[in-house]
Amino acid sequence: MPEVKSMFREVLPKQGQMSVEDVPAMVMCKPKLLPLKSVTLEKLEKMQREAQETIRQQEAAQREQQQQQKQ
Repeated sequence: MPEVKSMFREVLPKQGQMSVEDVPAMVMCKPKLLPLKSVTLEKLEKMQREAQETIRQQEAAQREQQQQQKQ
């Protein structure tokens, strides 16, 4: 990886103590909300609703045919 030249140069003390300000600590972050239903479950439910609607339509059509035959 090529070295990037910085505008600032590093200065190390020749006498005394050297302190480090960057202390690793835990950082609080926003909670990540998970969906209550997975995408797959939602797709399955949608397919099931569509299948049930198709069955209802077929049953309604059969009832109409039976009523027409009786007349």
